[in-house]
Amino acid sequence: MDQIYLDYNATTPIDPEVAAEMRPFLDEYFGNPSSSHTFGLKTRMAVEKSRARVAALINCRPQEVIFTSGGTESNNMAIKGAATAMRRHGNHIVISAVEHPAVTEVCRFLETQGFEITVVPVDQYGMVDPDDIEKVLRPETILISVMHANNEVGTIQPIAAIADVARRHGALLHCDAAQSLGKIPVDVKEMDVDLLSIAGHKLYAPKGTGALYIRHGVKIDKLMHGADHEQNLRAGTENVLEIVGLGKACEIAGRDLENNLIHLSQMKNRLLNGLNARLGELHVNGHPNRCLPNTLSIGFENLNAVSLLQAMEGVAASAGAACHTGTTGDSSVLGAMKVSPEFSQGTIRFSTGKHTTAAEIDRAVEIIAEAVISLRPEKSGQPEILPLGETIKLTRYTHGLGCACKMRPADLEKVLANLPPVLDPKVLVGADKRDDAAVYLLNSEMALVQTVDFFTPVVDDPYTFGAIAAANSLSDVYAMGATPIFALNIAAFPVNRLPLEVLESILKGASDKATEAGISVLGGHSIEDTEPKFGMVVSGLVHPDKVLSNSTAQVGDVLVLTKPIGTGIISTAAKRGIADENMVKTATDFMMMLNKVAAEQMLKRKVNACTDVTGFGLVGHLHEMLAASGVDAELRFGEIPFIEGVEQLAAAGSIPGGTIANADFAADFADFGNLSQTDIYLICDAQTSGGLLISLPLSEAEILLNDLSEQGIEAAIIGALTGKGKGRIRVV
Repeated sequence: MDQIYLDYNATTPIDPEVAAEMRPFLDEYFGNPSSSHTFGLKTRMAVEKSRARVAALINCRPQEVIFTSGGTESNNMAIKGAATAMRRHGNHIVISAVEHPAVTEVCRFLETQGFEITVVPVDQYGMVDPDDIEKVLRPETILISVMHANNEVGTIQPIAAIADVARRHGALLHCDAAQSLGKIPVDVKEMDVDLLSIAGHKLYAPKGTGALYIRHGVKIDKLMHGADHEQNLRAGTENVLEIVGLGKACEIAGRDLENNLIHLSQMKNRLLNGLNARLGELHVNGHPNRCLPNTLSIGFENLNAVSLLQAMEGVAASAGAACHTGTTGDSSVLGAMKVSPEFSQGTIRFSTGKHTTAAEIDRAVEIIAEAVISLRPEKSGQPEILPLGETIKLTRYTHGLGCACKMRPADLEKVLANLPPVLDPKVLVGADKRDDAAVYLLNSEMALVQTVDFFTPVVDDPYTFGAIAAANSLSDVYAMGATPIFALNIAAFPVNRLPLEVLESILKGASDKATEAGISVLGGHSIEDTEPKFGMVVSGLVHPDKVLSNSTAQVGDVLVLTKPIGTGIISTAAKRGIADENMVKTATDFMMMLNKVAAEQMLKRKVNACTDVTGFGLVGHLHEMLAASGVDAELRFGEIPFIEGVEQLAAAGSIPGGTIANADFAADFADFGNLSQTDIYLICDAQTSGGLLISLPLSEAEILLNDLSEQGIEAAIIGALTGKGKGRIRVV
């Protein structure tokens, strides 16, 4: 069935009338608007016609409209431009607690430039009280910035009342109207604002175009320097094609505003009423009356929003704002509204559009309701029966991916720091050594190594997931220099969402991988859960004198890595449907590959320390080794092996939340030099069943590389231990 699009607050399709208006400027009219000949005059007239159309929609003079690349640039231009122009009068800026990152991040930057920012709270509906703004104003306040309507919950702010406060105190007022324009009336004279930002792709114009209203007489500094385009406020040849689209979209928005407002409201209410009828009274975030007619933010109690989005296949919506859902953590908007965690964690934003039909809403109600019911803990009954021939795609049933769903490293360190010390003298390796396995002395000739790993699907195929999970669990035992002897399964399974044959397939994949390792699976434990998870407890044996630990790396050692990096990024891209099949197969093959052969070759050499690279990424696991050993290291970026093509996926934004958390944590102990943010994510990528990271003398490493190559393993020397220290890493 066709997808039902209920994410119009994220972006809108280009209106057919808009596309038709743009077409001649793609095929025929190409002149530079600054040229004085006929070719240029044609496009100049088109730009000015569009300027008049934008002005008509917001009720201002055309010369008060400056074209930009979109809402983010408009916000930057307004806030930075006003702040620097007004600096001689003061340095204080006031914003609300529910502003878009295109406002909050600008203000965060301005703080580094000597400006003071005050954030005013909102009430339970996400609304700002003008009195609260007035209370924080002072003589040096130069600018107030409050959005017209919130992008997540739809609450409409009392802008005219805030403007009255601003006027009485001599401050400028900026308003981000990206979400409101085209949905409700936006009149800059009635609102009495000084600056107003517009984003074209929110009202059926193309992405990459927008505008900034600047009240006549208001002075701002320009951000772009060059020729005197756009009244000498924004240098650069105008994007005629998209400006034409924005102008036409504004004309249509004004023409159809009343009808669209009614339609949007009807579709939103139909959706809410339908869901309430199926699921009982639901928790709606945002103001019950002063709210955008198309925006419905629902907190589904005690559910996970990402899991719910995966379960309601066929409906496109957002867990919060689409422009930053790739990040981890709760919504700052819901946090500012003090929405309780049982509702905020399960909040989905639905937003209707002028193309939304009643039939789509009715079908969406059924899909969403069935997804919610299937995820509710109290749900009972038979598991769903898959249509004949339909293939299970496990990653659709989980919000995490493999080891990328681990706890944040910083959070885990806090927990481990508060654990009581281990006093048993037979414990050779415990949590204090930063290893992923524990070692317990049995006698003078034998020590027990034990580890446990447990995570969510990183691939769609159940059998392959089981095999990868087993390889990942076994890896910790190999990294300790031990030989595995048996394993136990740990499984969590959504019996109401998936047939039990899927669990059987997962267990079969794990069992076959255990057989490849030469061990048996002797049993295990399972629980019912809303998403599938699987792992193993693996036990092994090692001579007490031959235990390899994180804590025994030596200054002068080099670092050998036995598998390339990139599985977290590739798995995320595969889930999003943007990864090449060959690349996915390569990553899958590496994840399924046991570290057994690499460990066997490693044990023939004089190795000082070893760990495996999994959820905390290369930099995170290296830091654990260094900190436990009391040394620092240099990592050579150019020598690190990456799975081919992963750099392009990372640059395209296919970054797991766990990888972002790893990079944030690494900033405390790593000097990344001149690496780009994309390169930092690459070396911090959360791996599943990654390679061994081995610390050993250079002479031994060269022999090991040759031995591994003969076994078909292309390992690499990626760095060296440079001196005593506290676990710092310098990347060159």
